[in-house]
Amino acid sequence: MKIKGTAILLLFSSALLLCAAQGSPSADASASRSVWDGVFNEEQSKRGEALYKKECSNCHGDTLKGRGEAPALAGGTFISNWNGLPLGDLFERIRRTMPQDDPSRVTRQEKVDVLAYLLFFNKFPAGKAELQRQPELLKQIRFEAGKPDAKQ
Repeated sequence: MKIKGTAILLLFSSALLLCAAQGSPSADASASRSVWDGVFNEEQSKRGEALYKKECSNCHGDTLKGRGEAPALAGGTFISNWNGLPLGDLFERIRRTMPQDDPSRVTRQEKVDVLAYLLFFNKFPAGKAELQRQPELLKQIRFEAGKPDAKQ
């Protein structure tokens, strides 16, 4: 009886190791998400636009092209700077450093709404769900400059 139990435990452990080595389907699916997959919705981007105009446009400009020392948040340079990185990296930069005079003045939710507006302004498609504010979820979304080919 002890040998049978040990064999079952060994078989179960081997199966777990195999699954871990191959990765779970849900991990693969989330890792393949990008800003082209409708990761925010229009309502969220509208909230973000209002907040951007109030808290960000003085430095980054009404058209997100930047002013003085403040970098552009739209256009080719902005997109290429973040290309291939997790969206969570951009969010963390915003969360920790903006607004520059008092980052704590704007809540985490408000900052993710502004991020949704930045995506919308840069012509990434809106979807049905809101962009989530949890860094671990944002790290699962890639910022991609070019629209990926349709999967066949």
